[in-house]
Amino acid sequence: MRERPILFSGEMVRAILAGRKTQTRRIVKPHPDERIAWIQSDLNDIWRAGTAAGEVPEFGTWKCPYGKVGDRLWVRETFLDNALEGYPPVWFYRADDVAKPEDRDWRPSIFMPRSASRITLEVEKVRVQKLKEITAFDAIAEGVKDQGVYDWAVSDYRELWESINGRGSWDKNSRVWVIEFKMVAGGGNE
Repeated sequence: MRERPILFSGEMVRAILAGRKTQTRRIVKPHPDERIAWIQSDLNDIWRAGTAAGEVPEFGTWKCPYGKVGDRLWVRETFLDNALEGYPPVWFYRADDVAKPEDRDWRPSIFMPRSASRITLEVEKVRVQKLKEITAFDAIAEGVKDQGVYDWAVSDYRELWESINGRGSWDKNSRVWVIEFKMVAGGGNE
């Protein structure tokens, strides 16, 4: 089992903590030729791209940078340390919507050390798919708010995707890593 960091926005951190978010999608990089088929190796962590039905020639192999089944992801989110100099850290998280101390600034999630992370996720499944292959069930598992109208889930996810990845990113229909996970630690400083 390996541990890796993963970035989430405040909205997605709240969805994880509420138990609404159990999947995430991340663009496969470097992005492969769209005409090739993908197959998973028996090793569960290597994906091969080749011609249809996995025939040779093989065009490359990819390992999911977010791990394989059983690995853990520690969540990086916007934070700050409010401790007085020389004292242990007192972490504040922007996703909690609490007033921050006036004399401190929020620190971007990319700079969060492991010791400040309050959420740990365990990878339960990894697969590759085209972005637009997402189902309504998967969109809800991505953390979009359930508005009682199941058919709107994919549309809501499209808006979320473009708010994170930029205007027009949905229409590119990129291949994405689909990481399914469960929260194994979260809520406080574990």
